[in-house]
Amino acid sequence: MDKQTDTQINEVPVKAGTEPTFSGLGIAPQLLDAISGLGFKIPTSIQHKAITPAIEGKDIIGIAQTGTGKTLAFGIPLVQQILKAGKGKGLIILPTRELALQVEETIRKIGRTFGVKTAVLIGGASMYTQVHALRGNPHVVIGTPGRIIDHIQQRTLNLSDVSVLVLDEADRMFDMGFAPQIKKILDVVPKNRQTLLFSATMPDGIVKIATQHMKLPVRVEIARPGTTAENVEHELFVVKREQRLPLLKKLLGDYKGSVLVFVRVKHGARKICDNLKAIGVSAAEIHSNRSLNQRKEALEGFKTGRFRVLVATDIAQRGIDVKNIELVINFDLPEAAEDYVHRIGRTGRAGMSGKAISFAMPEQGQMIREIERLTRVYLPISKLPDLTSFTSKQVGASETYKDNYPPRRGNRPSSNRFGHAKRRY
Repeated sequence: MDKQTDTQINEVPVKAGTEPTFSGLGIAPQLLDAISGLGFKIPTSIQHKAITPAIEGKDIIGIAQTGTGKTLAFGIPLVQQILKAGKGKGLIILPTRELALQVEETIRKIGRTFGVKTAVLIGGASMYTQVHALRGNPHVVIGTPGRIIDHIQQRTLNLSDVSVLVLDEADRMFDMGFAPQIKKILDVVPKNRQTLLFSATMPDGIVKIATQHMKLPVRVEIARPGTTAENVEHELFVVKREQRLPLLKKLLGDYKGSVLVFVRVKHGARKICDNLKAIGVSAAEIHSNRSLNQRKEALEGFKTGRFRVLVATDIAQRGIDVKNIELVINFDLPEAAEDYVHRIGRTGRAGMSGKAISFAMPEQGQMIREIERLTRVYLPISKLPDLTSFTSKQVGASETYKDNYPPRRGNRPSSNRFGHAKRRY
């Protein structure tokens, strides 16, 4: 799979007709039975478009927002290809530990009846346990770039027989600075392989991989980069810094379901978690200071309902695959507009409805405009509720509110000639 200077990226047409099923995608009968047994009946858009060409052995570039079922879109073809060949193995590279664990769980489920063995290589976990799993000659290796490199350097991982390589959340891996590690891995895996790349956006680094390391990839895209789920309702509160915690407590009284709260820094996550526990709210935290076992316990507790609120830094924005999250709250706005898409992708998944509420301080008007420009979604500002009972001192409206969020003359954003959303004030 040498460099292709004339890399062709073909669009896969949407098939017309009745509602699609997994049975029409070229999946082997026994594997189809296994998928059906897990409760998967109707493929999502990305699964419908990607599975058939992937099963045919073609390289894939899948562009889709989070929560669209990408794991099965590459997991089903990967398992089928490995079982069909009877040799070789799959390598799945992901940006976070949580995501790696969740993908491994899915692969293990769909491959269980066929004896498919997996190994998870992530930081914070026992190297001894991982080496033992690798000695068992797993069919699929799932891991984060750094730990995969550790095993390569210690010669406990041999990638010479990789026949299918998956790069999931590729744009996020580049954002997190994993480009050098990914390059090292691409240098040691066989050139004669199938590559399945999935990403929410297409930055230059991803285009370069497609050009240099993929052969005539088929591009399947179900939403333009920056698109948010249509069934997510957006809301914005303009607040002073000290108003955010009282407002969070108020919202937790208004919404009764599971709530995911995003913050920028880990000490903020701990502070919020402690405050919520003090008022009787069951809450857990996920950030880089927590051990792998603590993060797994928090996530599992959130899934099962033991914790109603999960407070997380951006380390978890793509690593949380939990169904029926009612509300995502951006306690802190993300550092980049793209991260807004990934954060709120935790709610409104797989056709379910969801809600995303963001707290913006008066001086953050520019970030709101950047989010709207990227997503082409209008973030309506709601009036701040009475927070008297949630704070010892009622805080007044911001002095600079009108400077940063002027009154609008229209209810919806207009569009300029480039199609970007633009607020009318």
